[in-house]
Amino acid sequence: MPPILSDLTQALLDAAKTAGAEAADALAVDGRAVAIDVRGGALEQAERSEGVEIGLRVLMGGRQACVAASDISARTMADMAERAVAMAREAPNDPYAGLADPAQFATDWDIAAYEIADPSAEPAPAALEDDARGAESAALAVAGVAQVQSASASWSGRRVHFANSNGFSGGYERTSRSVSAVAISGEGSGMERDWAAESRVFQADLPAAETIGRLAGERAVARANPRRPKTGAYPVLVDERVASSLIGHLLSAINGTAIARGASWLRDGLGTQVLPKELSLIEDPFRPRVSGSRPFDAEGLPTRRRAIVENGILTGWTLDLATARKLGMESTASASRGTTSAPSPTTGNVALTQGTRTREDLLRDMGTGLLITSFIGATINPTTGDYSRGANGFWVEGGEIRYPVNECTVAGNLHEMLRAITPANDARTHLSHVVPSLLLEGLTLAGA
Repeated sequence: MPPILSDLTQALLDAAKTAGAEAADALAVDGRAVAIDVRGGALEQAERSEGVEIGLRVLMGGRQACVAASDISARTMADMAERAVAMAREAPNDPYAGLADPAQFATDWDIAAYEIADPSAEPAPAALEDDARGAESAALAVAGVAQVQSASASWSGRRVHFANSNGFSGGYERTSRSVSAVAISGEGSGMERDWAAESRVFQADLPAAETIGRLAGERAVARANPRRPKTGAYPVLVDERVASSLIGHLLSAINGTAIARGASWLRDGLGTQVLPKELSLIEDPFRPRVSGSRPFDAEGLPTRRRAIVENGILTGWTLDLATARKLGMESTASASRGTTSAPSPTTGNVALTQGTRTREDLLRDMGTGLLITSFIGATINPTTGDYSRGANGFWVEGGEIRYPVNECTVAGNLHEMLRAITPANDARTHLSHVVPSLLLEGLTLAGA
């Protein structure tokens, strides 16, 4: 019988109080996962993991410490609490650390409305193997595919419960089902690799494994015989499957931790234009069947929909309680944490305003330039926004794709890049980060 997670968190809080903690919060996680890999038509690897992890944070004034364990015995919990209290007494003082006021807590939510846990049965390993085999077979059936490096199918389920000594207690469950494939075209030094993957909360929403495998194969074949692009300043279209990384740089720059340290290229950006005036970036933790949805954050505060950027203007930072206190602001209910760490701010579901034109329309608009389908590494100055990344993709002339390219570098500055983006209308709405293909003007390409 699975453990009652609320009982575990309460036992941790009781142990912390007995050990002398002034305040505490506790997290209990019960996770299960199954993953199947096939290669060459044969089962290559089958993994199953399951277990319960518990984490405790104790506070002694402004001093705090975190401990974690995978043993849920009463003796272990007592030892954890004693160690945490001893560690907290020696920790540096942080005047901004502390629990939320009870008046701030989430008090009422309908977890069923979020649809973040599929009620259907956990899939049998044989069903996962069938999906992996189907993806591999479909990829190999694409003319020009030499081999499939990997084909995988997996399922995971996770129950979480959080409680603190100020009176908050709440939990929820998540599930995820995924299929992926990596295909290779060519031989020897001429091999090119590409992939496709899909993941859904509900198994019934997952595309057919054969569709995923076929796409991986087609992508790998399309990359055969690449060239290096021309060096110069050209427009760049960042494909939808990697465009979210650009918005990710903005999200990192407005994270409360970076802002509180003064280590962000957007540290003076509040209230200024960071995107084109017709674009907004909305965080919405209530989207059903989306992995980033949740009713409360890791400090027990109710999550809410907010416009991070509204009509191009940056409206606020992403804050937990500690960074909000340091900056003299209110938390945006953005705290996240694991069993081994204290809360820190993070962004959940976000969606960038989509455009009205297709990716093909933007290719025609760009005329001559680069379509980026994958990035390699990154050199980004977090305090200036200077940007340089390796990239692969396709060279475009006359608005049409001409040939694949690799071994090139694109460079610019995130301030200028993001203020001049033009979005397509091709974002996949089931993702946690909904970002369409993005056209950028005048980046520097280093190629041939």
